[in-house]
Amino acid sequence: MPSPTSSPAPRGRGLVLFVLACAAFAVLIGLGTWQLNRLAWKEALLTRVEARVNAAPTDVPPPAQWQALTREADEYRRVKVRGTFDHAREALVYTVRGDEASGPVKGQGFLVVTPLIRRDGPPILVNRGFVPADRRDPATRAEGQVTGEVEVIGLLRFPEEASWFVPANDPARGSFYRMEPAEIAAARGVAGAAPFLIDADATPVPGGLPMGGGTRIAFPNRHLEYALTWYGLAASLVGVAIAVFISRRRRAS
Repeated sequence: MPSPTSSPAPRGRGLVLFVLACAAFAVLIGLGTWQLNRLAWKEALLTRVEARVNAAPTDVPPPAQWQALTREADEYRRVKVRGTFDHAREALVYTVRGDEASGPVKGQGFLVVTPLIRRDGPPILVNRGFVPADRRDPATRAEGQVTGEVEVIGLLRFPEEASWFVPANDPARGSFYRMEPAEIAAARGVAGAAPFLIDADATPVPGGLPMGGGTRIAFPNRHLEYALTWYGLAASLVGVAIAVFISRRRRAS
């Protein structure tokens, strides 16, 4: 009668475990390599964005090019445009100005989004910058409601992507939490507005409000950390497999 160590059942279980371990190892190595590829992509993106925000401003793209604009190729382009602000149809987007922001004014407040009416093209919404919560009423910052034609220089921005941590806009009630140009334009009756916004730069505004130039250029970049985690798990799996193999050999001897 064969001994338990030589029976087919333990050998079969060992083979199954070996196959599963190999499959898990391949998956972990694949995930680590994918994160390294993402790291290279993210670093290239950061390099491109850095070049865009520091470049000389160019004219805002004409309407014929709007459908071809993409986040990867065009977001954070430094652009310039001329027009007249329609302050009567400004919108306020709730935000919190944290410690990372420059300047003395921090805390809860709003980003002032105002339609820029142009003579040579459709209107474009401009994020003019931050105002504290107690200055949300335009009457408290009348100096900043500039009149006449102005030149706006800033960064081209796409609609803000949805997040679990940011409430959805409620256009019917005039409550905005995300930069969604289509929703804001529709709520304010701005027909034909561009599908993007412009974040105004820090050019001083009469009276000091709104405060422009507060664009947050932040791309989470933990891909190297994630890659090392996956590779570490793969190495741990190999270590466990070797320990199990040695233990089984000792029991069999």
